[in-house]
Amino acid sequence: MVSPRPSQAALARSASTSVLHRQLNKTYPRAVSAQGAFLYDASGKDYLDASGGAAVCALGHRHPRVIDAIKAQLDTLAYAHSAFFTSDAAEELGDWLVRRAPLGFGRVMFVSGGSEAVEAAVKLARQVHYERGDTGRVHFIARRQSYHGNTLGALALGHHPARRAPYEGLIGRFPVSHIAPCYAYRHQRPDETAEVYGLRAAAELEAEILRIGPEQVAAFVAETVSGSTIGAAPPAPGYLAHIRRICDKYGVFLILDEVMSGMGRTGHLFACAEDDVSPDFIAVAKGIGAGYQPIGAMLARDEHVQTITKGSGALAHGHTYMAHAAACAGALAVQRVIEDEDLLPRVRASGARLRTMLSERLGDHPNVGDIRGRGLFLAMEFVADRESKTPLNPRRKFAATLKDVAMENGLICYPASGTADGVSGDHVLLAPPFNISEDELTLLVERLGRSIEESLAQTTPAAEAQS
Repeated sequence: MVSPRPSQAALARSASTSVLHRQLNKTYPRAVSAQGAFLYDASGKDYLDASGGAAVCALGHRHPRVIDAIKAQLDTLAYAHSAFFTSDAAEELGDWLVRRAPLGFGRVMFVSGGSEAVEAAVKLARQVHYERGDTGRVHFIARRQSYHGNTLGALALGHHPARRAPYEGLIGRFPVSHIAPCYAYRHQRPDETAEVYGLRAAAELEAEILRIGPEQVAAFVAETVSGSTIGAAPPAPGYLAHIRRICDKYGVFLILDEVMSGMGRTGHLFACAEDDVSPDFIAVAKGIGAGYQPIGAMLARDEHVQTITKGSGALAHGHTYMAHAAACAGALAVQRVIEDEDLLPRVRASGARLRTMLSERLGDHPNVGDIRGRGLFLAMEFVADRESKTPLNPRRKFAATLKDVAMENGLICYPASGTADGVSGDHVLLAPPFNISEDELTLLVERLGRSIEESLAQTTPAAEAQS
């Protein structure tokens, strides 16, 4: 489908900036300051950040301890290339994470974001197989309706149709196949318990490994709790444990993508802790640095690092800004604040409170099909009919409308479309700061409820026909 040509007014607006923005025919408000859970634009309007941008701002904005830590690091050492040096900031952050990681993890690679963290896990998984002599293990298995990043490798692993479409001729060369997501709202049968559904969903992995050939499969990659594509869909009880058993049976590595769900977002520093599962590699970002500096990390089990240590002795991978000293110092300060202020129990309590408030305000709404998630990582899925779970018509563009209306109402949230099958379905993702107050939760629900109702009214079939 060919997009309509932008108006001359839109072209004039886009020509007034030198920045290549995400939407070229849109004028963005200019953020000029922020404090706590709020951002402020140049007109003085406030926006309650109910999604932490994209589940990034775990501590809100302008936390003094984090800012002071970054300033102190800049006064001594901002950057030293990791091919020549390490730094106190990187070593201390690495020790901090390893001591709190699942059993068996002993090394961390620091990168600049989530896409790099996922690619690092993929490359290291391949290198370990290679150095073991399993050179045929080049195939990766991931899940439909997943998202693992926007570099070509991470995009190939994911299964976000709209983001993949322009690059299919490139990413199609990546050896990856996809199984069904763990998505109980749409895939659990009426006659199944949650546990039975979880086992059935996990069994698809074994079938796919056997179809490809176990000797060719390198790793299975999954978001511990689904992020932006489905919207905070948690694993069914027993699902990840069964996935772990299947991977162990066939010598396949398990890579968990906790870029969105990790670093405290679900109420546990590592989201997989709630499922009592230890993978082979973990990718984290977003909440590790809470937006104060760009940083991500890939954690690896000791046994895999030892394979390389005893083999080539070197990583076949690297980036210019790996282990950036100022970024590591900021992330370490973030993690210390989370622990010192006892924020993980607060995330669990505030998440339960927010879910109750959302249910009270919108749980019986005819267009709200599901409210789900863990901790302060929640989502609502919207439907045209609750009984049949029929998605809203994609032509209504509900998610895009909700984002704009919410901004008008002073709320930043994360709506997305294609939830149900990659084309149909809409949801909104919520990921407010870990230290959000009760009054701010109340304001969040009020502004969100009003924005949803206004967006539904603006995108009714009758309104669409008149537009």
